[in-house]
Amino acid sequence: MVVAGRQKSVAFFISLGVGLITVLILLYVGWVLLDWREGILLFFGVLLVAMIIGGIVLNTTFLVREIRRNEEHDAFINAVTHELKTPVASIRLYLQTLETRDVCEDKRREFYRIMLADSDRLLGTIEQVLRTGRLRGRAPMTSTSALDLDGLIEDCVVRARALHSLDERAIAYEPGMQARIAGDAEEIRAAISNLLENAIKYSSGNVKVSATTATSDDKYVEVRVKDTGRGIPQTELKRIFRRFYRVPGPVASRVTGTGLGLFIVRSVAKRHRGRAWAESEGPGRGSTFYMEFPILK
Repeated sequence: MVVAGRQKSVAFFISLGVGLITVLILLYVGWVLLDWREGILLFFGVLLVAMIIGGIVLNTTFLVREIRRNEEHDAFINAVTHELKTPVASIRLYLQTLETRDVCEDKRREFYRIMLADSDRLLGTIEQVLRTGRLRGRAPMTSTSALDLDGLIEDCVVRARALHSLDERAIAYEPGMQARIAGDAEEIRAAISNLLENAIKYSSGNVKVSATTATSDDKYVEVRVKDTGRGIPQTELKRIFRRFYRVPGPVASRVTGTGLGLFIVRSVAKRHRGRAWAESEGPGRGSTFYMEFPILK
């Protein structure tokens, strides 16, 4: 209901701006036809109309941009609220069960395992938000060292398999080369984990994700994460790296997330003098995400 109301507001202000511009143009044309001999008045009239039109266009543009930003913020707050409340409610439920009922040892161990998984999910969401604040604030990297990229990717792949109970065929890693880069290990690990998590979440049905590395111009190393999932429309390939942004549609509403993962990926790549981008042939044809880092000589 809120989104629909805001869409109506956007349409209203755009229509208002177009209508005002049309009226001004008609008044100006009529004035020129009646007073074409008055050159000075004509010059100042053109200047005045141009300023008014420019002001209307700028006002409408900023208004639409602000409404869209508010929509993204609301979507982020709703997503974070859900990501925080769900594991907390789950942990509370299992604790109440353990407190009020006699539970066998096997069941108790299962409850502990679920609560630990929910705690990891909760900590992951908090870390995403905190990391986004640090990256957006352009804070200096806390630690920079020579990193074995192959080892970092392997660690992330193993963790993703364990977290989602997947086998090696679901997430395959094929190192194309041994490369060392300079950077912050925690940030690189977070970026790669976000790419893997994103590929798993948006895989339709059977998860099949592949991670590979390759050189680019002998100066950069590329990390590629490919999935066979739902794919991305061409018009959304650049927008998905924006903060809070999620591709609109029924798919996004069914997949949990905060809209921060790909923003972190791009920010980490930039902080390490690299870049990040995505490719997709369209909906239903999967996606490939890239991160590029300078090779440490």
